[in-house]
Amino acid sequence: MLELLGGSLVAALVMGFAAIVIGFSKTALGGLSVVSIAIFATILPAKESTAAILLLLIVGDLVAVWHYRHDADWSLIRRLLPAVLPGLLLGTFFLQVVSDSVLRRSIGGVLLVLLLLQLLVKWRSVAPASSAHEHRVAVWIAGTGVGFATMTANAAGAVMTLYLSASGIEKRRFIGTNAWFFLIVNLVKVPFSVGLGLMHWADLGRAGLLAPLILLGGILGYAIIRRISQRRFDVAVLLASAVAATALLL
Repeated sequence: MLELLGGSLVAALVMGFAAIVIGFSKTALGGLSVVSIAIFATILPAKESTAAILLLLIVGDLVAVWHYRHDADWSLIRRLLPAVLPGLLLGTFFLQVVSDSVLRRSIGGVLLVLLLLQLLVKWRSVAPASSAHEHRVAVWIAGTGVGFATMTANAAGAVMTLYLSASGIEKRRFIGTNAWFFLIVNLVKVPFSVGLGLMHWADLGRAGLLAPLILLGGILGYAIIRRISQRRFDVAVLLASAVAATALLL
């Protein structure tokens, strides 16, 4: 069992923490998941970590979908999904041609860029909702960006945040739409990871071991998000994420 969780007690504890963070991020604040992505990329080989954490993210998606099962905006999801496939294909090609060390730094770079995008969303002035997000060009740019970022780094939350922010939907519907969208996208990614030889039975066993902690994180996130200042919490999350992403570049 310990071998599935990094081979040491310290690695197992860190992975357990990452699992709780994944559950929390899925039901509260998606940007926090980059911390878990960075943790897995430091414990496991970078390419293998993308597949290992994918199954954990799917478990987190299921937890989030259960909590927000009636809150998705399906018109937004249907509009975006076809545009994700080109990004997934580009990301798959990128994973085939880069070395593990290059990928590790690329993940760090992608996370930092996406964190900057999140900052743009969180601290920009509030503007009235418009129909710009419905424009075909905006849809395909967002969808392709989501596909590439999620295939290479499992870190497309900021791209999706920008797109959903432009739609002007309220907070609970925002989280529900995000949950359903990424459950579908992450399930579609599984055959790509298998085809690249990155996903193994050990990843399934690891996901099974960590699933209770993901559930715990999801319950905590669902309970806490309604009781704290979202803006102040976002600051702490983004700072922690920035440190984790920077570590991958060193």
